[in-house]
Amino acid sequence: MRALLDTHAFLWANEDPARLSRRARRLIEDAANDMFLSAASAWEIAIKHAKGRLDLPEPPYGFVVSRVDRLKLEPLPVEISHALRAGALPLVHRDPFDRLLVAQGQLQGLSILTSDPIIARYDVEVIW
Repeated sequence: MRALLDTHAFLWANEDPARLSRRARRLIEDAANDMFLSAASAWEIAIKHAKGRLDLPEPPYGFVVSRVDRLKLEPLPVEISHALRAGALPLVHRDPFDRLLVAQGQLQGLSILTSDPIIARYDVEVIW
């Protein structure tokens, strides 16, 4: 299985795993799966933390880097093709970070691990 974690799934996996579905938790914990975290999620975390909308036990840089290592996630950079695809998607979802994750999932052939039902309205496999 190859899947991209939505930002909330990454945060919950690290800070409140009980909020994850049983299936999501199993997939993240199974080393046979290739699980990814987008640079867009790191950016979203940094922005929300800077605005005071996200409390973290340490600054975003240390938090994200250490938790990516802990969960053995593969970082997924944002490429120009991802940005252009995100901009071309129908405006089903207004959140630009989620639109970028959808574009990355589509172009990289990744399922998206998310509890967000709006993402499932795009042409991308959603797992929860």
